[in-house]
Amino acid sequence: MTPRRGTRVALLADLREAASSCRECPLGARATQTVWGEGPVNSPLMLVGEQPGDREDLAGRPFVGPAGTLLDRALERLGWTRERLYVTNAVKHFKYELRGKRRMHKSPGQLELLACHHWLEGEIEAVRPQAAVALGSTAARALMGRPVKVLSERGRWLVREDGLRVLVTLHPSALLRGDPASRERDFEAWLADLEQATAAASSAEASPAPTKAAARSRSRSGPDGARSPKPPPGT
Repeated sequence: MTPRRGTRVALLADLREAASSCRECPLGARATQTVWGEGPVNSPLMLVGEQPGDREDLAGRPFVGPAGTLLDRALERLGWTRERLYVTNAVKHFKYELRGKRRMHKSPGQLELLACHHWLEGEIEAVRPQAAVALGSTAARALMGRPVKVLSERGRWLVREDGLRVLVTLHPSALLRGDPASRERDFEAWLADLEQATAAASSAEASPAPTKAAARSRSRSGPDGARSPKPPPGT
C-alpha cells in the first residue's frame, strides 16, 4: 500500500527531528547543526550532494553557498523550479579542519557515509521520487551502495535494487575548483548531464515507488545496463 501523503509528511518531519540530535559519528558534535534536506513530499526529483559546507552549516539549509549558487544558475537554465525538487546531502553534518580561524571542507569518509546512510534512505522512502541525481562520487556511492567512477559514469542512468533511477554527474563544487578558463565550457557539459533528468523534474507528481518484486525484476535491465547495487560495506 502506498502511504498517504500526510503519513509521509509526518515521517519526514520525524526523521528530521531525530537527525537534529544525531551523534552516530563524531561530526555531529563539531557541526553547528544538522543540515537536513528540503523540498516537498511527492517531489519528482531528488538532488543529492556530498555534505553541507560552511555556509550551509551556519544556515541549516542545503546548497546555499557558492556551490548552491551555481546549482541555482543551472536550475534556472534548465527551467527547473527548486521549490518543487527535494535537495539534500548524503552526509548531514559539515566535516572540516581548522586552518587558522577558517573551517576548511574535508571530504567525509566511509564512517560518516555509513552513519548517515539510513537518514538518506529515510528521505527516499518519505519523498518517493521518480528519479535522483547524484552530485559527485560521495552522493553516487551513498545512493548506489558501491563506489562509482563519476568521470566515466557521468551523464549515465544507473538503477538501484529498489528500482530508483540515479543520474550520475559532477558536484557543482568540482566546477568551481576547475580551471577558470574552461569553467563555462565545463558548465555547459554539466548542464547536458542534468538535462537528462528534465522529464522527472517537470513531472507534476512522483509515481508510486515500485514493489520490491518489481524492482528485483527490473534492476538488471536498467538504462546503460546498470548493475544492481549492493548495500554500503558494513551495513
